[in-house]
Amino acid sequence: MAATMKRILSVLFIYTSTTLNLNIYAEVVDDFKEELFIKPLPSGHVYFHFQFTTTWEADFENPKSFEHYRLFPKSLGHVLTTYKVQELHLSQTQGLWRHDKWGYPVSSAPPGAELWVWFQPSIKSLDDTWSELVNAVSGHFCTSLNFLDSKSTAAPRWSFRPHGVASDGYSSFSKFVRYGALPREIVCTENLTPWKKLLPCNTKVGFGTLFKAIKLYDANYHSLGLDVRPVCRDSDCKRTSIELSQSLSVVFDPSVKNNEHQDWSLKKILGDVLSSRCPLASSSKIFVDTTSNIPKSIFTLSPDPDSVETITRGGEKRQYAVYDVGLQTAGGRVLNLGAKYDNPVQHNDIIPPPIYAQRYITGYGLEQGGVTCLIYNNLDTNLTVIYMETLPWFTRFYFKSLTIVNQNKQIHPYKVHYIPGKDRSRSYHLELVFRLRANSVTKISYKFERAFLKWTEYPPDANHGFYINSAVISTVLPTASNYTSTPQSSSSIETSFQDKSENFFLRIHTETLLVSLPTPDFSMPYNVICLACTVVAIAFGSIHNLTTRRFVKLDPSKKRGLLAKIKAMFIKQKNTKSDETSEKETDKEDEKEKDE
Repeated sequence: MAATMKRILSVLFIYTSTTLNLNIYAEVVDDFKEELFIKPLPSGHVYFHFQFTTTWEADFENPKSFEHYRLFPKSLGHVLTTYKVQELHLSQTQGLWRHDKWGYPVSSAPPGAELWVWFQPSIKSLDDTWSELVNAVSGHFCTSLNFLDSKSTAAPRWSFRPHGVASDGYSSFSKFVRYGALPREIVCTENLTPWKKLLPCNTKVGFGTLFKAIKLYDANYHSLGLDVRPVCRDSDCKRTSIELSQSLSVVFDPSVKNNEHQDWSLKKILGDVLSSRCPLASSSKIFVDTTSNIPKSIFTLSPDPDSVETITRGGEKRQYAVYDVGLQTAGGRVLNLGAKYDNPVQHNDIIPPPIYAQRYITGYGLEQGGVTCLIYNNLDTNLTVIYMETLPWFTRFYFKSLTIVNQNKQIHPYKVHYIPGKDRSRSYHLELVFRLRANSVTKISYKFERAFLKWTEYPPDANHGFYINSAVISTVLPTASNYTSTPQSSSSIETSFQDKSENFFLRIHTETLLVSLPTPDFSMPYNVICLACTVVAIAFGSIHNLTTRRFVKLDPSKKRGLLAKIKAMFIKQKNTKSDETSEKETDKEDEKEKDE
């Protein structure tokens, strides 16, 4: 009887727990989409952009929204609630995106690591919270973001406005935003592992099965991105949801390992094929940009796409081949999407994008230097841009040397935001708002002084140099030429097909710079130690012998003991044998001479 009651109670407990869990998950409303965007570039490279978008009907202002999780990663949710984060944008990049040859990426990122965060207005001590947040994110994604202290942190006024839903009053207060970058940060598999663990299906099924580290890190360009922001839940935007966007961008050159052929496929490039879609995803699609096949066909896709979409965005017409992974992998089939080119090497004419920049170091020697940035505007209209620089404290920026020149004419910026640096405590921060003339090149230049560091402040490879962050250029384009970014309303690639906007926000990053500072000869202490030790050893040996050795004169008339006589006998026998041996050798040599 007792055993029967235990079984009944166990069944009731399991049923009740299951019912409660179902009710909880019924209350959690979220959506997940996985997308892959493929674009053959005019330079012969192929651009792969993976986009994973999770939309969760939760509110940052309601802490109870974060009590139950389904698709949204719980570990990331705890970070957002603990540090009262409104928006978080993280990128980890290896390589440099070539805007003049590749156009614009879906999401721009500088080389190294970049983190910028908007905090909620209810936060009390922002600097302390920022310090705690970077340590938490650093441990979460295995990066060195914990080095983002006050010496490498800025509060941008215009360059990094909120990407999500925000009131005008909130977005105009730069005290709620913090920006930091580590241009020397190396991206490797230990960064990819925690990033892909945030995916609902991990790497078991879906696009995650294509993440082979040995292939991904053999690319010309590699970038991991994570963005969290509030978005409108409906058209009236009376309620908001939380959007998590994870992106992985890679650029490959198929001709390098394919005997100068541009043919590519998922198996050749990524090392695997797609055998299934993520069952938790409401949409799993692949989009291939086939605009370069118009009007003349350059490559042929295999297998045939499920549909072909022709869209017009920002006055530019583009064509996409669409693959539904669920349909392509139904019935146990596998999808090995690929392209076969008609000619071994086929390069298209490179049309420069509307705006791009080049940045480099000027000057010589180890006392003073300079930085020059060339911004190219290829449009027929003027453009207003925001230019931002963050310089480390050891490059002492001369504000009076700042010049903006276009066609040999001085340009005066509309707005200037400048925060001078302070040795060992604060970096230099500069933001400029000015206008680029149509079809022209604008030159921004300034000078700086190289500071002397303490010998304890140099890294182990001091002669390698010190990095300067990328400059950030922000503007609004009137056209979508070479533009592939997602719209402001959603991070899904498919929503960009219905984008009817007339203006397109653009942010690009320039090159990072490597600066040499006056560096002491760190080998000198080693040489001094070796020389000093040698001199001491020689002097010590001589002095030790003189002070410890005692010379004693032997008396030949003094009788020796038995032990001394035995030793003398053995020594005498040994000397006798050696003498006999030497005499025999001498006789043999004499006989040989006589015979000759």
